[in-house]
Amino acid sequence: MGPMRSESFRRLATAVVFLSLLSAACSSSADSSAEGSTVVADAPAESAEVETEAEEAEEPEAEEPVSASEEEDEPAEEPAGVEVQSVSSTERLGSYTLSDDEFGTMVEVVVEGGTRTITSNGRPDHETGTFPNDGNPNAIEDQDLSWSFTTTPNFTGGATEVRTTGVAVNGVKFEPGTGETVTCASGQNYRIEALQEQFNLGLDFNNAHVQPGGEYHYHGASELLVEAYAGDDDLVHVGFAADGFLMYYSKSNAYSASYVLSDEVRQGEDCVATGPDDPAVEVAGTSPDGTYASDWVFSEGAGDLDRCNGTTVDGQYIYVLTDQYPFISRCLNGEVQGGGQGAPAGGEGGGTGGGGPDLTDAADALGVSVEDLTAALGSPPFDVETAAATLGVTAEELEAVLPPPPGQ
Repeated sequence: MGPMRSESFRRLATAVVFLSLLSAACSSSADSSAEGSTVVADAPAESAEVETEAEEAEEPEAEEPVSASEEEDEPAEEPAGVEVQSVSSTERLGSYTLSDDEFGTMVEVVVEGGTRTITSNGRPDHETGTFPNDGNPNAIEDQDLSWSFTTTPNFTGGATEVRTTGVAVNGVKFEPGTGETVTCASGQNYRIEALQEQFNLGLDFNNAHVQPGGEYHYHGASELLVEAYAGDDDLVHVGFAADGFLMYYSKSNAYSASYVLSDEVRQGEDCVATGPDDPAVEVAGTSPDGTYASDWVFSEGAGDLDRCNGTTVDGQYIYVLTDQYPFISRCLNGEVQGGGQGAPAGGEGGGTGGGGPDLTDAADALGVSVEDLTAALGSPPFDVETAAATLGVTAEELEAVLPPPPGQ
């Protein structure tokens, strides 16, 4: 090997060794830096936060279970108000108590052995109007009320007329009919509606007023009652009917009643309205406008509800309170048992059992209709002398056929 090649080989070998040493040094430096970044305790907090956020972003978030209420918030295929809340979601199907110190409300509901027993002092759990007032001379007083309704209702379709249709969830009764009438010398008798504009019956903003015995009661839907028990569903459970079916109010007015005004002109001469002044009333030749119950006639198919303001929703038969007549059902399509029927529909009553006495036998004995007898008697306590004169019998004859007061 010549000197030149020997020198070149030496230089090449030296370069190789130098490059090897340089590569090893760089590798050692990089490893040292990496090891230092993992053990440095004083690393800036911002860097740690960024690392954490980056790590969280890489991991998919666990899906939370969707609650039933969230599912209900999604658009439904059916229009709002068509779906009734399931019975299981109603909070007041079992036993419960209700006490409100502000309004003096005391209610106890006991469900046992297929019976729902409601005891109440009759005071609502919401604000009321002022009583007495110009149209209602009675003050609200504590009551000792009790009703017993079945929890397994049996639909019969019999449209049984009752006075007290049911009881609200707050222990105040639903009694849509009134005891006020217009009686004509020519034989006609017109029952005055509570929700009308011609006669002042002293109703407050809850469509309610007070009977002579101090019992507060609803003649129509109460906005405050609905608001107190409303949930996300359109249909609000507001009460229990005397036949055991449930009573609802539709917030969207999704259900319309099937009653229309009659097109027959009223008849009647020398007519007088019941009341302290017995004012004369012009009836003959006037047109139905909703002042009297007889102004309304049932027209099947005119609305969504049946004769008793009921319908079947999701396989359940229910009664619906409406803003149009009959406001609250005047009859029941289920089997009515003794603890809930009360007196026949038409007049106002009160006390245990959901209404006044059954006047069927008394009316038969006098040869008059139950409606005429109820109208003549008015609200308890009965004015027998006035009622007898209206019916054309003596006070003794009337007293002899009237059932004894409760507890006697």
